[in-house]
Amino acid sequence: MTRTLRLLAAVLVAATALTGCGSSAERGAIPDRGYPPAQAALAAMEGKVLATGPNGEQPASASSITLTPGEIEQVKDKKATAAIVMHYTGDGWTDAQVAGLRQQFGELGIEVIAVTDAGFQPDRQVSNIETVLARNPNIIVSIPADPVATAGAYKQAAAAGVKLVFMDNVPQGMQAGRDYVSAVSADNIGNGVVAAHLMADALGGRGEIGVVYHEADFEVTRQRLEGFENTIKQDYPDIHIVDRKGVTGPDFAGQAQAAATAIMVKHEDLAGIWGAWDVPTEGIIAAARAIDRSNLAVTTEDLGPNVAIALASREYVTGLGAQRPFDQGVTEAKLAAYSLIDKQAPPYVALDALPVTHDNVLDAWREVYRSDPPKQLVESFNGGQ
Repeated sequence: MTRTLRLLAAVLVAATALTGCGSSAERGAIPDRGYPPAQAALAAMEGKVLATGPNGEQPASASSITLTPGEIEQVKDKKATAAIVMHYTGDGWTDAQVAGLRQQFGELGIEVIAVTDAGFQPDRQVSNIETVLARNPNIIVSIPADPVATAGAYKQAAAAGVKLVFMDNVPQGMQAGRDYVSAVSADNIGNGVVAAHLMADALGGRGEIGVVYHEADFEVTRQRLEGFENTIKQDYPDIHIVDRKGVTGPDFAGQAQAAATAIMVKHEDLAGIWGAWDVPTEGIIAAARAIDRSNLAVTTEDLGPNVAIALASREYVTGLGAQRPFDQGVTEAKLAAYSLIDKQAPPYVALDALPVTHDNVLDAWREVYRSDPPKQLVESFNGGQ
């Protein structure tokens, strides 16, 4: 059985295999209810990508992005340099992206000369791009903090002959094949859909829920919200979204804690909350813990360390849709190499969503980060049986 099938099988048994475990009940964690329609929907999603590219492009698979030994030697002969220009850093997703990029660039003989952090501030990212351009990189791999406010700086880089590869978000007015090489993304619609099915599974198909979303012009999080809300509304008529609050950052966890507190205080019968990604979800968990709502079901996107520990401990987080950021970084580096040897690249590449529950969280960590799970995560999992 493939790893993907093993992971999916774990998802499908998550709601029934550990029902009634003593340690979970002692902590007051939400019950394992299970909902067969949700489990069937998750099974049907295996290997599928639901999202399209920024200009409606059909996704190519990451497995199709390859280089022959001869092409790798051609790339190495270029002695190229690359800069990685992030929207922000310091969380599990960005760390894994950068790690994947560094590893693949190293194998291709491409020197990484800069990794920048904009703190999710567009003006700071524009300054970072300008600073990087002064070092004359051949390649920039980046995720725009704001697709409008940063577009001019990226266009300046393209005009200077820098090969651009984007992760997830693309600046306004730029076209693949003309202004940049390609964009690589997780299936963010699919991740939102996965989180919706996992919420339904946790709630047994009924209940009132809240949504804490990213209130910004950011395609990635907009697609997640769309996938989650549309699935709840279309597939689960007995689950009702009764409140929505947005967070803008940069203190995403703090803002999400305030938002979640307000939602829970207003709606005493609230059964669950969805968070846009792991960092705001940390704030949701803090809010639930502060007002002793241990029966709250939380689903989200991204297998960050803290939400992974909560999932392993069977506390609050009941499931999530994970990206594969390390593999995404590897793919981005290969596409950058394509541009150095004039190899045609697809305009949009996407990696399918990975459903994660308590049962498969350790294997999912290996899948997402290409490394063994940390000791604290393993201990949390063993204590949450």
